[in-house]
Amino acid sequence: MQSPTELAYQMTAAEFFGLPEGPPFFQLIDGDLYMSPSPRRYHQKLALRLGHILQTYLDAHPIGELYLAPSDVVFTADTILNPDLYFVTTQREGILTEQGAEGAPDLVIEILSPSTAKLDLGRKREIYAASGVQEMWAVSPRTATIDVYRFAENPAEPVAVLGEGDALSSPLFPGFSASIASIFRK
Repeated sequence: MQSPTELAYQMTAAEFFGLPEGPPFFQLIDGDLYMSPSPRRYHQKLALRLGHILQTYLDAHPIGELYLAPSDVVFTADTILNPDLYFVTTQREGILTEQGAEGAPDLVIEILSPSTAKLDLGRKREIYAASGVQEMWAVSPRTATIDVYRFAENPAEPVAVLGEGDALSSPLFPGFSASIASIFRK
């Protein structure tokens, strides 16, 4: 008798890219297709705010490119993710494609939603850590905090949990600093 996993269909990246363009938008994780509802308005506000803050820095310091979801990032033949935002340094811009990226970005930002937080902090974080992503910011609208993961230092736990009164900075963005309070202002 076959086990349930032997009966389950595992999609490939080639099949994924044969799907009609969204919406709805999907991610492919270990051959399984995931769809989630549209993000909440505050989630979108945070994505735009972080994108604006980082793009303003990048306009003054052109050290790479920033992208917002939906933008497909191919990690393996059966795993294609859509981080809320991702950054690729100029030195690694060869991974960028018309569709998004093929390979690990330098930074991924996941804004946690009730429907996606478990996946973002679980399997997706594991994929990011194993694939060569240098840094991940897990942004929590519920707690107004940002967990900073630097996978070379610790692949399983954040190296910092930043809240009101703290400033966000990163070795990827020399001289960059943004107050957590300004990011989460309503």
